[in-house]
Amino acid sequence: MLYRVIDSQELPALVEAFMEDYEVIAPVESGASYAFEKVTSFDEIKLDYPTTITSCKKYVLPPRETLFKFDALNNEVTDFTVKVTPRVIFGAHACDINALNSLDMVFEDSRYRDPYYEARRGATLIIGISCTPTESCFCHLMEADEARTGYDLFLQDIGGRYLVSIGSVTAANVLESACNPREATDEDRIAFRQATRKRQESFNEEIPDVQEIAMLMDAFHSDPFWDELGSRCLACTACSSVCPTCFCFDIADTLGPDGKTGRRERIWDACTSPQFAMVTGGHNFRDSNRNRVRHRMYHKLNGFLATHDRMLCTGCGRCVRACKAHISPIEVLKFFEEKGA
Repeated sequence: MLYRVIDSQELPALVEAFMEDYEVIAPVESGASYAFEKVTSFDEIKLDYPTTITSCKKYVLPPRETLFKFDALNNEVTDFTVKVTPRVIFGAHACDINALNSLDMVFEDSRYRDPYYEARRGATLIIGISCTPTESCFCHLMEADEARTGYDLFLQDIGGRYLVSIGSVTAANVLESACNPREATDEDRIAFRQATRKRQESFNEEIPDVQEIAMLMDAFHSDPFWDELGSRCLACTACSSVCPTCFCFDIADTLGPDGKTGRRERIWDACTSPQFAMVTGGHNFRDSNRNRVRHRMYHKLNGFLATHDRMLCTGCGRCVRACKAHISPIEVLKFFEEKGA
């Protein structure tokens, strides 16, 4: 990995350089919170944001997208094409970069490659930035607090300057043209270690570290705990709406006003939705909130790990804040901590 150092005042020039050839998406203020949106000026960007309401997932996996158009009367299908915009996501935290890496494993699987996802992902550069954890962040427990891959540049604030980790030639060329990157000195490396230590010490110590979480998900699969958790669930699907790694979707045919033409669309879906596991004939494979909540947690903390060797949960804490019933992986971690006491 190649490292360089730039001064903080060079960031506007870096963003402007990207804007010459790319649409720039960055964190901006959105009411009392923050969101990833298109920006036209560096002044709109808030790089010291805690966590956005939703992640940048929507720019590679839109909530709703057309797959093809059809004419039912003439039995014709037309491929739907959309211009993929070259894009830079500027200011992604490590947890969100790791979330994109997990989505890559799903949609860029060589057995089932998804051309829609690949087109958007291939046209997107990721510029990461360091952050300070909030009270609901637990990315360090999911091994997602550091981004080792999946970015083109990663900026670590080391006080008045940034240590830049370079992940692609394309981004390196933009950095070189817009800024005056220099080699890191011993002073820079010391500042980097201090910043890393400060971030590690900022995590909420009340969130327990349960090392054997995946095994415990199997061992306590039938515990009454899931009944209690399920009884609180409102089936509102807010958790999956804000989650950076939820990738389930539904396919729907939408007819036009004439009732003869329409389009087939891919739409985000959620395993906590009562209709998610319902099949033809009316049978529902997960017909209770208990089973749906347990399934969601199991997939995040066990199932994905078994197939991809990493947790699907990145510990970003969005679901913690979104759930009005206070259901989250943190509750599961606390339950297993009590079981092991």
